[in-house]
Amino acid sequence: MSAAEERARRSLIEAPADLLVDRLSEELTRSYGITSAELFQVDYRLAELLPLGEEETGITSPGHPAWRCFDHQEPVLADGVGWFPVGMRGERRGVLRLAPVPEDPALVAELAGIATALGHEVTAVSAGTDVYRASRRSRRLTLAAEMQWDLLPARSRVRPSFSLAGQLEPAYAVKGDSFDWSDDGHRVWLSTINGGGEGVAASLLTSLATHALRNARRGGLALADQAALADQAVYALHRGEQHLSALLLELDLRSGVLTAVDAGSPRLVLLRDGEVHDWPLEKQFPLGMFEGTDYREQRFELRRGDRLFVVSDGVVEAVGQQARYGDAALDRFLRRTVPLPPLDAVRSLIGDLRAFVAGDLVDDAVVVCLDWTGPGS
Repeated sequence: MSAAEERARRSLIEAPADLLVDRLSEELTRSYGITSAELFQVDYRLAELLPLGEEETGITSPGHPAWRCFDHQEPVLADGVGWFPVGMRGERRGVLRLAPVPEDPALVAELAGIATALGHEVTAVSAGTDVYRASRRSRRLTLAAEMQWDLLPARSRVRPSFSLAGQLEPAYAVKGDSFDWSDDGHRVWLSTINGGGEGVAASLLTSLATHALRNARRGGLALADQAALADQAVYALHRGEQHLSALLLELDLRSGVLTAVDAGSPRLVLLRDGEVHDWPLEKQFPLGMFEGTDYREQRFELRRGDRLFVVSDGVVEAVGQQARYGDAALDRFLRRTVPLPPLDAVRSLIGDLRAFVAGDLVDDAVVVCLDWTGPGS
């Protein structure tokens, strides 16, 4: 690491939470002669790159260098302007625009490292300031959507043995659908919730179930017991009058063994060798429907390169031109995602769904994509 890069990274560490880009810009001017620096964050719909500063406008054109940088996660230089991916451990936050940037490979590599460091710092400070969250939205979130987005751990994650991405829609008004995940280097846990109800009530129900599942998972309980604890938590509060569907998955990253509990779940689809297969899950009662439900686990073996999609009813049941998306288009489009990384596959599927219904979704929906790339990849 050069002395200039070290100074730039130190400026990020020492900067106040709301002034990360300002302090970095000052250091880049001193060390590299860069006179313009702007952070563009991807919005909640994954459809627009929005500037942190108010003097700029958002970027929506797919062919723009900023989007090429975001999509391919590589620096892009155009007319003396450099675009650098900003993210952390596979979570794509946006891009950093710097100018002027000469086409010097060593310099570009240094600046790419600095942009990555910015992604780590933005993630670290976001819990203590609204600056970065507020500038990521092109319009106001509903209260229910605000609650749902705050539940999420991240929208994407990349590790040597797996890649994962998810999206909620409609992003600015989502109600009860959600997903959650965690990994410890040996296993990855994924839960998806197909919520019920409307508005804040739906979000509160999903929040209760999500926190109950997290509490059980962090307590080391088996997957079936995680479902039982969440079931009891929801039933204790609502006595069966409210319930919600969920799918719980646990993937052993070394063996590829997938453990599943289907509590009235969203649809689980396997994409293997370019073909789409519905997973044969045992349907069990939704969480909170009855008191003391005993849940059963199922186990399956994945193959290296297998891709799993979880799609909620809002995707399958979406209607356009007098046909359901799940009947008319879903399987066909899933096959087209084979060459795409999970986040791009999710974005493309949501885009195709919007085109199918000719606008925003009426019901909220969740799409999650998980790739198992094999042990020791």
